[in-house]
Amino acid sequence: MSAKAAAAITNGRLEGAELNSQTMRFLPGRITNGRYCFDVASLKVSAGAAGLIFQTIIPVLSLADGPSEVSIAGGTHVPWSPPADYLEEIFLPVVIKMGVSINMTVHTYGFYPLGGGRINIAVKPCSKPLRPLNLTERGKFKSLKVTSAVANLSISIAERQRDRVIKRFQISRPTFMGAPKLQLQNDIKAVSSPGKGTFLFILTEFENIRAGFTGLGAIGKRAEAVADETVDEFLQYVNRKGTLDPYLADQMVLYMALAAGQSTISTTRITNHLLTNIWIIEQFLPMKFAVKGDIGEEGMVSVKGIAFCR
Repeated sequence: MSAKAAAAITNGRLEGAELNSQTMRFLPGRITNGRYCFDVASLKVSAGAAGLIFQTIIPVLSLADGPSEVSIAGGTHVPWSPPADYLEEIFLPVVIKMGVSINMTVHTYGFYPLGGGRINIAVKPCSKPLRPLNLTERGKFKSLKVTSAVANLSISIAERQRDRVIKRFQISRPTFMGAPKLQLQNDIKAVSSPGKGTFLFILTEFENIRAGFTGLGAIGKRAEAVADETVDEFLQYVNRKGTLDPYLADQMVLYMALAAGQSTISTTRITNHLLTNIWIIEQFLPMKFAVKGDIGEEGMVSVKGIAFCR
């Protein structure tokens, strides 16, 4: 669906975009702004990731001749993709800082297996090249917020997720958060969704960057297990050096490539996904990224962007 969305926006020709296809050919045309609606479940019920479509079309619509409004239906909180909370709280502040003009609202939440969530976005075109991104230091710790939510399930599940997070922080809280009492914001809520589901989102804010960590419920998975997984990921981040979490790092390299000037970021973990994204960009654009660090370790990524503009 992401490829089909890109083809629709660019008036492009797409071949091989079907189930079990081994190859795909995409010939983009002219980018056209306007109103679009993309539904992952247009052919059958699916919780396919709305967030992946979101990330495909944002850089494209930023280069259109005018503003666009887009509605995307699908899974907003599903495995193997950035959940809507992460996109709104972590991804968007960074690309907006670089010059992307975008607003996003979550209308309905979509969980596996039914999906059915909906996010709405409004994008204005960039009038000049993106600003370079230089984030190598987190800065001072500012705040920590926990959002625990359920859809069509007992609110007590969300409370158990939240309570387990608090207990874990009492046991193994990093020293930079302060002692003896942690000032923790927490939000317990029931969200609108056609299906059942739970999620937990830990948002930590530093002087220069935000980082977010998500846990998703599943049939047979205890609320405490959801919390433990999320806290473990949070602790892996804060106990390492590096500014961007590994997910944000691989999402930023395209914008760094398009920006004007030298960009440099540090990340808590170099991943295969990050290196793959860099390799693909280098096949299309006349540039070479510099990557310091081994896979699985802390690292730095830098590149001189091409100052691309419509």
